[in-house]
Amino acid sequence: METLPDPIWRPFPGLSDYAETVSAMEAHVSAMMSGNVGEEIWLVEHPPVLTAGTSTTAGDLLQPGRFPIHDVGRGGRITYHGPGQRVVYPMLDLGKRGRDVRRYVAGLEAWAIAALGELGIEAGISDAGTGIWVQTRTGLAKIGAIGVRVRRWISFHGLSLNVSTDLGHFSAIVPCGIAGHGVARVVDLAPLATMQALDEALSHNLPVLMHSLSASAPPRIKTLEAASDCR
Repeated sequence: METLPDPIWRPFPGLSDYAETVSAMEAHVSAMMSGNVGEEIWLVEHPPVLTAGTSTTAGDLLQPGRFPIHDVGRGGRITYHGPGQRVVYPMLDLGKRGRDVRRYVAGLEAWAIAALGELGIEAGISDAGTGIWVQTRTGLAKIGAIGVRVRRWISFHGLSLNVSTDLGHFSAIVPCGIAGHGVARVVDLAPLATMQALDEALSHNLPVLMHSLSASAPPRIKTLEAASDCR
């Protein structure tokens, strides 16, 4: 596999309108297909919004009308984005990075877990469902979601991590279709952590994602155990 430069790292200040961001992301992916631009990783925050992936069911929406909702073409079910949540959109050329979507998703998981670990938060994956999980005083909780789309081997959409998000907003949905578990955020597990600190940790640990794409096997990731009555 050829050696590729790291993607351009592009944080966006303030709150980014969801529909406008997705439109810009689609345009960048199209330009990548034409060979006019290179890989980029966008880091954004959105105003409160719900996004429904291709596996969303009617029962996933608990409070219709509370927040705007957008149907999107990424994988997964319904999720919430809002202030205090870091949303990461990697637009990578998987055609040059192994053509393995499962390994890419595992790489995103490993990257997020490594970044959280730098902040002193032990995270992992779980049989309870997709995404990034932590153990809290009340049990297993989800701190991050993953939903990706790949078009002609270009990745877009990506992952989100709750930093100082208003967790009450998640009551509008069954997050990513997972019932019986809570949601968590960085500031409750690492009180001194900030959005900037998470961004720096993600930047420091970007090699985890890049190595995962070029490795011969998916990364080994710690699995957190859910309580038996929630499986």
